[in-house]
Amino acid sequence: MSNQDEQPENRLRKELPDEVPAVGPEAGPEADEKPEAALTGRQRLVKGLWPPRVTRAQLIVALLLFGLGFGLAVQVASNSDSDSALRGARQEDLVRILDELDDRTQRLEDEKQGLEKQRDELRNSSNQAAEARKQTVEKEKQLGVLAGTVAAQGPGITITIDDTKGTVQADMLLDAIQELRAAGAEAIQVNDVRVVAGTYLTDSDKSVSVDGNKINAPYRFKVIGKPQDLEPALNIPGGVVQTLEKEQATVTVERSDKIVVDALRPAKQPDYARSSSQ
Repeated sequence: MSNQDEQPENRLRKELPDEVPAVGPEAGPEADEKPEAALTGRQRLVKGLWPPRVTRAQLIVALLLFGLGFGLAVQVASNSDSDSALRGARQEDLVRILDELDDRTQRLEDEKQGLEKQRDELRNSSNQAAEARKQTVEKEKQLGVLAGTVAAQGPGITITIDDTKGTVQADMLLDAIQELRAAGAEAIQVNDVRVVAGTYLTDSDKSVSVDGNKINAPYRFKVIGKPQDLEPALNIPGGVVQTLEKEQATVTVERSDKIVVDALRPAKQPDYARSSSQ
């Protein structure tokens, strides 16, 4: 049989190549890729940014920035909460707060002038030894009052806190003591316990202990100081009185020309500290 007698199908099969490139859906992903030079600027930008590749250093920086932002947000929220009481305060309350700050500044100035006066008297006295002994005796009395080793009397206020619900806690009474000290209280007695520099308060079985001494409601404060400074300090907006009243406690403050603080503390001899003066 000659070549002319070959079947048309056989001739067509010989003319087609052995492998035909795949087209259409069967084509691989390489078929869609374009050479780098053929990509537009936008396509190169998208290809460089996606999918994102995050390094360890970038992750650490992101975490640090998040922590910094969170801390700033918390600080701003805290400042907003602390200032909210003043924003909502009445004009007379704000005036009272400013007056109290002025009074504290004046007390510090008076104390400074008193110390300078003692210094000048000691320098200018003809008998410096006698003047020094006089000032030492006066200073000893003052320190005795502050240390609670001697009784004291003078003008001041009496605070009575009735706690029928049992909701008053040690930290609330401690806030009252701190506020009174800041307002110039010179001697404080809570029930039968003298308050001194190292006094601590703890909660004790629905009551309060002062320096380990259990006291029960009603809590009675006897405070020596300038009444005009002590009472307003307790009644500032968001202060001691408002906090206690929120706990359904009843607070009564009475001024007096004579308050007697007679609860005493024993004089404690230090175990290790000794005077460094020669």
